[in-house]
Amino acid sequence: MENRDRALLLLRPEIPSAKVNSSMTTDESFQNKIIRPIAKLQNDLLVEVFKNYVRKHKNVFYDLSIEKRLDYIENAIHKDMKFRNSLKGIIIGQFTIDEYRIYVQNSSALNKRMMNIVKERLKSNIQLLEYEYAH
Repeated sequence: MENRDRALLLLRPEIPSAKVNSSMTTDESFQNKIIRPIAKLQNDLLVEVFKNYVRKHKNVFYDLSIEKRLDYIENAIHKDMKFRNSLKGIIIGQFTIDEYRIYVQNSSALNKRMMNIVKERLKSNIQLLEYEYAH
């Protein structure tokens, strides 16, 4: 297990803006120290998974205005539990054993933070979600 944990930690990018300090809640600290770097590491996969989701839903996403596309991303993550669970798996699968143990103590609050970060990542990659780039 130790080798896996060490390898996972070495893969994670540094995010200088994701500060952690003593005045933060445990959840906020976990978010900035663990979830944000993992989401950044997994960014390309998250975008690809979303493109596949769009394909499976008849590409209607590509006919929408930017505003409606942002809503589509929001709704996909909030309303489609199967999709949401696969996104969670992409992040949780990168946790070390100790991080997972912390996560399960407050998973519902951390899931909310996790999905907000994933949602923001997808929205910030909206240009990569143009039809011509999706194929």
